[in-house]
Amino acid sequence: MQIKKLFIALGIVLPLHMQGQNFLIKDAPEVIESYVNQFNREDNELYKQDIPNCGASDFLRKNIPFFECPDKELEKTYYFRWWTYRKHIKKTPDGFVITEFLPDVPWAGKYNTISCAANHHFYEGRWLRNAEILSDYASFWFSGSGNPRLYSFGAADAIYNYYLIHNDKMLLADLYPKLKDNFAKWEEEKRDSTGMFWQVDVRDGMEMSVSGHLSEGGRGYRPTINSYMYGEAVALAKIASIVDRDMEARTYQKKADKLKGIINRRLWDKQADFYKVIPLNGKMEFSYARELLGYIPWFYNIPPDNYSIAWKQLFDSKGFEAAYGPTTVEQRCPDFKISYEGHECQWNGPSWPYLTSMTLAAMANYFNSYDSPIITKKDYLSLLNIYSNSHRFLSVNNDTICWIDENINPYTGDWISRTRLKSWKNGTWDDSKGGVERGKDYNHSSFCNLIISGLMGVRPQEDGSIIINPLVPDGCWDYFCLDNVYCQGKTITIIFDKKGKKYGRGKGFIVYVDDKCLSHTTRVQKVVIR
Repeated sequence: MQIKKLFIALGIVLPLHMQGQNFLIKDAPEVIESYVNQFNREDNELYKQDIPNCGASDFLRKNIPFFECPDKELEKTYYFRWWTYRKHIKKTPDGFVITEFLPDVPWAGKYNTISCAANHHFYEGRWLRNAEILSDYASFWFSGSGNPRLYSFGAADAIYNYYLIHNDKMLLADLYPKLKDNFAKWEEEKRDSTGMFWQVDVRDGMEMSVSGHLSEGGRGYRPTINSYMYGEAVALAKIASIVDRDMEARTYQKKADKLKGIINRRLWDKQADFYKVIPLNGKMEFSYARELLGYIPWFYNIPPDNYSIAWKQLFDSKGFEAAYGPTTVEQRCPDFKISYEGHECQWNGPSWPYLTSMTLAAMANYFNSYDSPIITKKDYLSLLNIYSNSHRFLSVNNDTICWIDENINPYTGDWISRTRLKSWKNGTWDDSKGGVERGKDYNHSSFCNLIISGLMGVRPQEDGSIIINPLVPDGCWDYFCLDNVYCQGKTITIIFDKKGKKYGRGKGFIVYVDDKCLSHTTRVQKVVIR
């Protein structure tokens, strides 16, 4: 990025892919601006960081892929989430960082950063053309200013997946020793003689959980932290190979393989057909409840094929299925509840965008990595739509506006923590709880990545190739488009046009690379860019 700044200073015209203006769909900038103008009108903008509302349109036009489909509510949520993400970009003396809350919260670290949601920040923000933002953010966590182990955070995995898009080998080389040290400290602090990692539920970002109540302090062997650490070992193995540390790569791969075996042997409840928490209470028994976190192993492709039965619970009305779900614990659990008393953040029933987005990402991995899935692409789109439709709020003027907050009532769509916090201490928005509208524009989940990498199927590979494998069900839409996707030094456009009249480039499924047609087929199918 320093080279880019130098070119600009010297008046040198940059290639289009670096300018971020290479749209194949010519009205794309106007569509983006139209959505941004709508969101700006509906926002009070109480908190401004580096890119205020007045600069949002310009930033997004230059940085994000254009997405279009017949489902305008899904389309709107996509642009809304980019609009909220840019609010959280903050330039500091230590470079760019990404915040989780807009108002300062007492439990945050330097510059209001929190490691709990940082993996979401990387998976989402890696699709921005401006690579400097996440490059700085990655360095921040290991500069002495960040605290990467205050909460569960798969830093190596997040940074490696950023690398797959932007090819920043120098960043990997610089951070590799620090990432190694970080993993070693996780092993020292949270791994015991069982070979498993343990974590406190609140440090997983999952406070007041059903399984957490079964041990002192909420400690347990959790599918979350163990999956994250598996992902860390795999990422470290790949990074080690990239920076020419082949022996170390083999060491980390062995660590990953061993942990994968432990997860599948020790954390899979054969009676429940589900990954569960083992509370640290001396009994070494599974929690009695299935919790949504049991899908996280699929985020890292850990489970064997015969564990796929677990996905049936996601679409069971006694399991996790709900109108604004999924729920965080199965509804048949005797301790399932939706409470407006006590702690404002409870993972014992309400739906949480944090885990919903991870579940959808895990589901996309399931479709791409496993043969003969027992669920369908329609199931993926259905849950994605439920998630999208939850991004709404009834304003004081009774207008339905786009919104993202903390936890949601899975039956009514009410944002629970907001309802609780706005009346805290007689409506004073207590500073100890984060102050005014703490949860508005809450950057604690992902959505755009679920469209780009999941629904549209743009999946960069370690060998430098890019797989395009959309999950749009056959016959569902007459058209869709993802344009101006920057990945591996290329600009990619994906078009499906059933009748050939929407985009005027012929009927069927077309993939362009740097404005040149790579593939043109009658049906949507997997395409590999090499």
